[in-house]
Amino acid sequence: MNLNLDKKVAMAADAATKKLKERHDLIDSIVEYNQQKVLKAFIDNKISESHFNETTGYGYSDRGREGLDDVFASALGAEAALVRHTFSCGTHTLAVALFGILRPHDTMLCVTGLPYDTIQPVIGLTSGGMGSLKDFLINYKQVDLDENGKPDLNAIKNALTDDVRMVYIQRSRGYTMRPSLSVEEIGEIAKIVHENSKAVIMVDNCYGEFVQTAEPLQFGADIIAGSLIKNPGGGIAKNGGYIAGKKDLIELCAYRLTTPGLGTEVGATLGHTREMMLGFFNAPHVVGEALKSAVFTSALFENLGYEVTPTPIEDRFDIIQSIKLEKPESLIAFCQGMQKGAPVDSFVEPQPWDMPGYESQVIMSAGAFTMGSSIELSADAPLREPFTVWMQGGLNFHSAKVGILLAAQEIAERGLLK
Repeated sequence: MNLNLDKKVAMAADAATKKLKERHDLIDSIVEYNQQKVLKAFIDNKISESHFNETTGYGYSDRGREGLDDVFASALGAEAALVRHTFSCGTHTLAVALFGILRPHDTMLCVTGLPYDTIQPVIGLTSGGMGSLKDFLINYKQVDLDENGKPDLNAIKNALTDDVRMVYIQRSRGYTMRPSLSVEEIGEIAKIVHENSKAVIMVDNCYGEFVQTAEPLQFGADIIAGSLIKNPGGGIAKNGGYIAGKKDLIELCAYRLTTPGLGTEVGATLGHTREMMLGFFNAPHVVGEALKSAVFTSALFENLGYEVTPTPIEDRFDIIQSIKLEKPESLIAFCQGMQKGAPVDSFVEPQPWDMPGYESQVIMSAGAFTMGSSIELSADAPLREPFTVWMQGGLNFHSAKVGILLAAQEIAERGLLK
């Protein structure tokens, strides 16, 4: 495939490739560990072809649904899990957990600053009268990150008043330049919370699954949640989400998802179990490919003179790579160029639009087999200062590399390279 790259882009790409071996070897070692962990979960739970059978109606005694929950719980270090194709997105999954656990006059304490755009209406920070937590008399408090973008442990301790029922941690960076959190950093927060309160620790684990060899539940979190069209779906699950953690909390979430008294006992799988299990089985490898793609992007754009986070040599705790492009024209060019390297809809030209749940217009490059899938190569950003793009995914590194190079090439062809 002849990309006819601009000379500056080609030189930067060659230099980036030479930097990658050590970092890619580290990623491969994490993939191997996690792949064996997931395989063990399938073996220990005796998954068989009978688990793939379709159920309809109420879905009573659905072996596939129960087996899928058990596999997720085993691999993620949980007492129980709730994995359903009926979760419409990551935000829906998080909302079910929040509404399942919190009660009127409880306080939700977010200790990682302002949460991601789409969760703000759920809390009631950007809207009212829509059935938000605020409408149900659930209070919200926030501890901002320190000057280094890290959790402020002293401030967290001081904020743990008796009314705090939940401490909420957003692991990934969202649309900010702050670093994502390692499981070890989550463990530091959990230690303080458990020593000074009875609050439940909930982690928004989106984009973080299988990036390290452990998950937040193994470092003191009580419940985690995420989307199956991100890391744990492996690029195969068509939709869905998961909640995993302590058994009593999962039961509360199940009552919110279905109805009190029924919980996990109902919910027909309608033939989705096979793709969800296969996706989860493939997830560690696919996450590794996404990480390799992110490292290459970081090295390429750093060589081109842009501020990137994480840098190519930094440890990573989610799959997201951010690049400060500084100009709206460069941001648009990046997304439109990356779209040209997509296997699906490569001929489409993304445009900024008023995406539901966001305060600013958003542009998104997403030529994916599953609409909105963030584990497939994609890039998106709100059109606001400092015009940073957030890139993630890549089902395989060698294909993703083409899309990344075309993003840089588009910026070059428009005369916008630094």
